[in-house]
Amino acid sequence: MDEFALLDATAQARLVARREVTPLELVDAAIARIERLDGRVNAVISRQFEQAREQAREPLPDGPFRGVPFLLKDLGTSAQRGHPQTFGCRALAHHVPDYDCELTLRYQRAGLIVLGRTSTPEFGIPPITEPLLFGPCRNPWDLGHSPGGSSGGAAAAVAARMVPAAHGSDAGGSIRIPASACGLFGLKPTRARHPAGPRLGETGVAGLSSDHCVSISVRDSAALLDAISGPEPGAPYIAPPPVRPYAQEVGTPVGELRIGVMRIPLNGVPVHPDCLAALDDAIALCRSLGHEVVEAQPVLDDPEGFAQAFVNAYLLMAASNVDMIEALVGRPAVQDDVEPLTWAMAQAGRALGGGEYLRGLRMLHAGGRQVARFFATHDLVLSPTMARPPLRIGELRYPAEDPVSGLIEAGKAVPFTGLFNATGQPAMNVPLYWNADGLPIGVQFAARYGDEATLVRLASQLEQARPWAHRLPPLLQER
Repeated sequence: MDEFALLDATAQARLVARREVTPLELVDAAIARIERLDGRVNAVISRQFEQAREQAREPLPDGPFRGVPFLLKDLGTSAQRGHPQTFGCRALAHHVPDYDCELTLRYQRAGLIVLGRTSTPEFGIPPITEPLLFGPCRNPWDLGHSPGGSSGGAAAAVAARMVPAAHGSDAGGSIRIPASACGLFGLKPTRARHPAGPRLGETGVAGLSSDHCVSISVRDSAALLDAISGPEPGAPYIAPPPVRPYAQEVGTPVGELRIGVMRIPLNGVPVHPDCLAALDDAIALCRSLGHEVVEAQPVLDDPEGFAQAFVNAYLLMAASNVDMIEALVGRPAVQDDVEPLTWAMAQAGRALGGGEYLRGLRMLHAGGRQVARFFATHDLVLSPTMARPPLRIGELRYPAEDPVSGLIEAGKAVPFTGLFNATGQPAMNVPLYWNADGLPIGVQFAARYGDEATLVRLASQLEQARPWAHRLPPLLQER
């Protein structure tokens, strides 16, 4: 393993700033790691190594991550002019955007050097990363297991230390779930914290999705959030501005927090003992740090109606994605253009109609207000991130004759994360626990709308009390 592999992005950028290493040296080392490891992991599905090397030789923006190698997810508001973006979809295998997303430009202004794109399930729908277009992405902690999804390629690449951080997006847990499965820090920001332009006003149907990253360290996530945050011209709404940069929250005393515990998901599905053990471990750690932790969780007036509205939003997203295919390829979409799950969801979404969408949107907004009542008396809510340990490759199946049955099983595996996409609140996965099989089991903390600062402070405190960056998957310990 090279000398840079164990350094987070902040440490790598400091080496560049002190002229102890050049950006090209960092880029070449990251490329070598990808070439050595990715044949087994299958995380990086599109490579732009020569352009990255050329960029590393040129003057770079004087941002906080000048010269640090980075990867973009093959999904989300991360289009890069002249480079493929397939959304994990066979019909778009040769799609090359002719524009840059504002988010991508902000990453570049921060000084990051993009080496390529990471794998995602088709349109980011399942919580696994096994697209037919590229084949399964594998978890560096055990190559027989999934890294989660939909930012599974990003998480696998960072867990394997190919890069110190990578872009992810999250419409139902897609940053937090793979961060949990791969032993990483993953923060989903508040809705509208980052730009969605130039083509979109908000990401995902009803603004469910947020973009950010998975990272080795809390400080990288905080500084990168500073780099991408802030309004853009024409945005339909903006998130509450932070009091100060998030990077300054790292190491800042968090005080005594009142933390509610969400032990049972809203859909009532059973939670695996390993995930409950991780939850109890986090409770004990938080109490040892002086926080008040109580058994209390948000309550919805109509949980079944809320869940159906959330599912309907996903069905409408699938229909919108098929519409996008038609616009990009210039013909009507056919069933073979997409995977069975996408097609089934799109047809169901097209049957819903505008009235059902508006009713669902009202239901989601009402749920957000109901959840907000809980945060009037609690600072955070703590839960497992997933209800099961990392799934095995192929464990979730979406058979052509009944693909939605697989979606139901997926909901049983990841019932805790989607609530905070619907409410727009910030939430994070913190990697504090590994089970007897050596697999990471994360826990989730969610905060009030707009309060990433408290999450960063607490995550920094937990990281200091229970460091995780030194823990390396078996893949990196092989000789």
